[in-house]
Amino acid sequence: MKTPLAELDGDEMTRVLWKVIKEKLLEPFVDLKTEYFDLGIKARDESEDKVTYESAQAIRRLGVGVKCATITSNAARVEEYGLKHLTPSPNGIIRAELDGTVFRKPILVSNLHGSVSCWKKPIVIGRHAYGDVYKNCEIKTECAGKAELVFTGADGKEIRKTIMEMKGPGILQGIHNLDSSIEHFAKSCFMFALNEKMPVWFGAKDTISKTYDGNFKAIFQKVYDAEFKEKFEKLGLSYNYTLIDDAVARIMKSEGGLLWVCKNYDGDVMSDMLASANGSLAMMTSVLVNPEGVFEYEAAHGTVQRHYYRYLKGEKTSTNPVALIFAWTGALAKRGELDGLEDLTAFAHSLEDATVKTIESGYMTGDLAAIADCKAEVLDSWQFIDKIAETLAAILK
Repeated sequence: MKTPLAELDGDEMTRVLWKVIKEKLLEPFVDLKTEYFDLGIKARDESEDKVTYESAQAIRRLGVGVKCATITSNAARVEEYGLKHLTPSPNGIIRAELDGTVFRKPILVSNLHGSVSCWKKPIVIGRHAYGDVYKNCEIKTECAGKAELVFTGADGKEIRKTIMEMKGPGILQGIHNLDSSIEHFAKSCFMFALNEKMPVWFGAKDTISKTYDGNFKAIFQKVYDAEFKEKFEKLGLSYNYTLIDDAVARIMKSEGGLLWVCKNYDGDVMSDMLASANGSLAMMTSVLVNPEGVFEYEAAHGTVQRHYYRYLKGEKTSTNPVALIFAWTGALAKRGELDGLEDLTAFAHSLEDATVKTIESGYMTGDLAAIADCKAEVLDSWQFIDKIAETLAAILK
């Protein structure tokens, strides 16, 4: 390696396996160079999230980052970890700082069957990674009152609308987005679709959210017509906007082979649905791409809390590490591509191949064995990673 990766460590079971993956699958083969940031929940709390912002700056500076799964705290986590206060989503901070689009794609393996039989080709989720509920402002009110939405322009002019004459205690939430971010989102999605030669579906709810979601719809159409329509038509590709509920209904009858574009929260939910329908939340790649050509690869699932508690009792769990492995391979392949290191990119593809071949040979974690088309030998995570290392060594000979 020439240029380091920004390495963002995480929490609980994924943090444990992150270290094992580095020791068994990366360091024996790669002169690994990283700038390390501890994004464990205690480190974030102690630094008042300074470390999270520093990690985002490092990703932008280095061009490529790789991130482990992290905890977003709730009241129970504050008590469990003795936190000073509720900590914001680290993913939300990083995505806002980089202002990109998250692309999530299932990892398909020949002997694993998903639960949606008509899906023959991969469905990729293109998720906006800025704003909405992930950068919201909330109020809990304790009495009746008037709730208003107020905007004060730089020119001093004010726009004021009444949200609700509240007759009692309640809750309020304010969300926002930026035209520039939505435009970047649209361009990233159309460029990705052209590169992958995929049609694009975009679903939102402009019939209800006529201004907010209507703005997404209008900007996407404007960008498509001005910059991409002719290119799409030459390749026989299409762009369609539909309501999000209609998109969900249609996707369940689709053969796949498309880019499904979603707003931020919709993409969060639908990518988990997609991963689960394909067999496992751990069988999904996830990469954040910003308009400046900065890439952050991550595991799209959680920290596997239940398995971590068992690990703390001395048990070895059968936790699926595939998404963590593919986060590393995606980052290493991109680092190799950007730095002109063909061997590094080739190694990353070999590790992905070794992971898939290990599963196709019948060696699996428990979640995969439950959906396998063949007789499977269930391994704990350490055994599974060792088996991948054996397969990788054979490929690299």
